Formats: sequence, C-alpha cells, structure tokens
Amino acid sequence: MAAAPTIWTIGYERASSDALLSSLKQAGVKVLMDVRDLPLSRRAGFSKSTLRASLEATGIEYLHLKGLGTPKEGRIAAKRRDYDLFWQIVDERMATPEAEFDLLRAAEVARERPSALLCFEADPAVCHRQRVADALADRFGFRIEHIHPTAVV
Repeated sequence: MAAAPTIWTIGYERASSDALLSSLKQAGVKVLMDVRDLPLSRRAGFSKSTLRASLEATGIEYLHLKGLGTPKEGRIAAKRRDYDLFWQIVDERMATPEAEFDLLRAAEVARERPSALLCFEADPAVCHRQRVADALADRFGFRIEHIHPTAVV
C-alpha cells in the first residue's frame, strides 16, 4: 500500500522571505498554495506578485486559492482574538461552492507534486490553514506536516 501523501503548511508571520523559501526547498515543496483571501502583505516579499517571482526563481510554483481564504470579517475576528466567531466564519467559508472547488483543486495538485498551504500566522492552531489541511487529511487521506521557518524577522 502506498504511503499517504503529505500536505505541508507554513506561516510567514515571523519569517523572512529567504527563510520561507529555504524552508520550502528543504521540505521538497514544489507548489506553494496561497490560501489567503487577499494575497497582499505589508511585509516585503509576501504580496502575490513578489512572492510568485521569488518562488519561481527557486523552482517552486505559486497557486492562489482564493476560495479557501478567510473573508475580511474573519480576519477582523482573529485580530480581536474572538476565535469562536473566527472559526464560525472559517467553517461557513469552507462550506461554500468556491471553497469546495479550490479544495478539490488543492487535493489534485498536492497528489501530483509536493505542496504547501501558505497563510500569515506562525502558529497553525490559530490559522484557518489548519482547517484546510484537516479537510485534505479527512477527505483525501493527506498527512499534515507544519513547516516552521527558522530565521526570524
């Protein structure tokens, strides 16, 4: 019997761009799936176009899966540390047709090539990417591994 495929997750909250890229390469990731609703960041190197260019320069493909992102009201709840509301909003989003479409897409890509889910939070326990990874594990048999970039900003 074949081993379960792995889905990695990574957060860039405390990482430099170089540390993120190095950690992805070390794990053998070939596709970075950005699961932010809005792939923008005040942190240099983490907005969609710049991140895509940096990844592609190191041989990693970039894929934005907007349907799996947390909507604005969820991000506001998380910032306030209202986690009950945050998880409710995340679960509502995960039940949408857009999320289902992008979850199926994520599973298909991750079966073919080593892939990681990207979001902001360093700790996956307080990030919606954990729910996405859990859905991939529960529905498609993925094994979850979290990457923790070592270089701190």
